Amino acid sequence: MALIRKRRLTEQQQRRIQKQQQTRQEEIDSSNDLEGLVVQHYGRQLEVQALSMPEQHPEKPVVAEGEPEPFWKPIELGSIWRCHTRTNLELLVTGDRVKWQADPNTGLGIISAIHPRQSLLTRPDRYHKVKPVAANISLIVIVFAPLPEPAPGLIDRYLVACADANIPALLILNKSDLLTENDPILDLLQEYRDLGYEVMQTQSDADLTELSNRLKNETVAFVGQSGVGKSTLINAIVPEAAQKTNIISENSALGQHTTTSTRLIPFGEGSALIDSPGIREFGLWHLTTEKIQQGFPEIENLLGHCQFRNCTHKHEKQCALRQAAAAGEILTRRLDSYLRLIDEVNEAQQKN
Repeated sequence: MALIRKRRLTEQQQRRIQKQQQTRQEEIDSSNDLEGLVVQHYGRQLEVQALSMPEQHPEKPVVAEGEPEPFWKPIELGSIWRCHTRTNLELLVTGDRVKWQADPNTGLGIISAIHPRQSLLTRPDRYHKVKPVAANISLIVIVFAPLPEPAPGLIDRYLVACADANIPALLILNKSDLLTENDPILDLLQEYRDLGYEVMQTQSDADLTELSNRLKNETVAFVGQSGVGKSTLINAIVPEAAQKTNIISENSALGQHTTTSTRLIPFGEGSALIDSPGIREFGLWHLTTEKIQQGFPEIENLLGHCQFRNCTHKHEKQCALRQAAAAGEILTRRLDSYLRLIDEVNEAQQKN
């Protein structure tokens, strides 16, 4: 197999490229830039909400009598514009704060710059590349329900992702009216409460005032298995959202994917909800073992206390983690979940 070498540019070529890039930047007139918020993503195009007004609004063309009325979209606060991005910008996602310019003659806009992000939620895609999901999130709501049956391992994955992005998590047991007496799901909820996570219960078609108050002044991303009721909760909190909902497949008991793109929905004063496509698997292979450990704080505190430095925590007799699990100091299922994720990361690193 032939070795392909990267072509090295001469100093003259490098100077010419830098000059061309500088010239392109100087040609961009930023005097008409507006503040905007990316509220939905459509491949190469995005929907941007106008957060500011131009100092001087473009004037609508004057049409002579008898001529057809040309298209014209006025720039208004809160209006939504379909926008392209300049080629020199990184991949934008829902929740990004941007600078953009509007063209009332076409009803389209162009994004010229992006503000620094306060947070970024990412996940690997099917092609094993890290894909950004949403930006500037202040709270991640992890929703699960009696049906489809909760997957504790998936919840743990979400919590690791929250720890990696340094975003607080709120666990919601939705459809709690479907619970049976002494339902083990209540034990699962209590386990996360005991670990220090914020938890809440909601019921189908019940009052959501407590949840609505909790979400005020937050930019919230809803995640969880398909069918647990994420979109239904959003519809109840923000009726005008008109999110599509669906019912659980009677054959598979798995949720049907109803949200097709990540969407930001304004909520109250200074708040927003983000609904992301249903995720049944949330790969974390791109993280380091240290990042995985941060998602299991009760286990991280015990690391380094085993008899052997290279302890695998699977069969060694003097393993601090195994001893803690046997003594009921940590959950055996959480330890198993942690070890599965560590194995997943190590296998991915070996392949790469």
